[in-house]
Amino acid sequence: MRTLLDRAADAAYTGWTTVTGSTLARYQAAVVRIGVALTFGAFLLREWPHRRVLYGDLAPWSGDLARQMLASNHAFTVLAWSDASWWFELVYVASIVVSVLMLLGWRTRATSLVFMVLVLSLQNRAVLVGDGGDNVVHLMAIYLVFTRCGEVWSLDARASRRGARGNGDPVGVAIWLLLGLALAFSQLSGFAKLGMLDLGLYTWGTFFWLCWLLAGLHGALARRAPSSEGAALLDALTSLLHNAAMLVIAGEVCFIYATAGWYKIQGSLWQGGTALWYPLHLHYFEPWPALNGVLGGNSTLVTLITYGTVMAQVGFPFLVFNRRIKNVMLAMMITEHLAIAVVLGLPFFSLAMITADAVFLPTGFLIRAGQGVAKGVARLAATPVVRQTIMRAPRATERDPEAVSVIR
Repeated sequence: MRTLLDRAADAAYTGWTTVTGSTLARYQAAVVRIGVALTFGAFLLREWPHRRVLYGDLAPWSGDLARQMLASNHAFTVLAWSDASWWFELVYVASIVVSVLMLLGWRTRATSLVFMVLVLSLQNRAVLVGDGGDNVVHLMAIYLVFTRCGEVWSLDARASRRGARGNGDPVGVAIWLLLGLALAFSQLSGFAKLGMLDLGLYTWGTFFWLCWLLAGLHGALARRAPSSEGAALLDALTSLLHNAAMLVIAGEVCFIYATAGWYKIQGSLWQGGTALWYPLHLHYFEPWPALNGVLGGNSTLVTLITYGTVMAQVGFPFLVFNRRIKNVMLAMMITEHLAIAVVLGLPFFSLAMITADAVFLPTGFLIRAGQGVAKGVARLAATPVVRQTIMRAPRATERDPEAVSVIR
């Protein structure tokens, strides 16, 4: 009996040290960061001509209607603070810029929080214009705040390897002070309504101030007392939050597929195997009418895809945790979303779902894929045109030893 208790205690201790002492699923977090930022930023660029109709002053869902809904659902959006056109344009352009910074992984500790604010602001301004892909981006933007999504495949990781932020990090301090001043001005001037979430003391303002203070404390301890118990405690808390957030992302993906599959089972069209036929014959979902006609005209293929979709979605939460079956399931789901992007013309929905699925991709596969991309970039940099371009800028290569190694 004693031996069994000792083993249980050792297992519990090992598990606790793992989730608090290491960052798990770093590459998966990086893929989610890149995919979500790419999806949101590309969507905003595509809708640039229609931005005011979707979220601005020309939207059918006016600012007054939005504020009435916000008063009932307690959602958060900075666009409710003002109906001025300059404010909307500022938020929209900032969303595109921050999406690019998030994709590159620049200062992800601060960028992820600002990215979440901007995603919520635009999507909650007009909730009726979104789809399932927008919901996925909405959720992932919140979860990424609690992750260390910039430890690999990011400018943060590059700066860490080069030791570029070892002497006080004045840029990081400036960003921290700027965000604090912006938050203080917004609240003290009365411009911002950060207490819209009616949960007592736990308002949006409290959440932002807590994040700001913890970031400042973590940075101060990392610079002045990196070996102190306080720094170790904050680092363990950060690791715990990251690992918990990645677990939540994985659970969210399972929940999405489970609910989608079980709701499909209850529908008569899915039970009859004809559900796919209808979107294939809607002009709104016909980027390639000839392709839709070929698929929609084959009743056997329509039935197989309809039933196969239901079985894959219902079985995903139960089969994805088996290492051998997981890769097959991921291949099926990614293929399905690629087909939706091409056949039904829903690229951003598909990209958002593929990004969410990536949380289950094997780490070894992601590392090999990253190495392949790096080799491709190196070959591109070795081409005569790019080589001449780089050689004309000797100062840049002198400052960057990695660039020199790539050229050689």
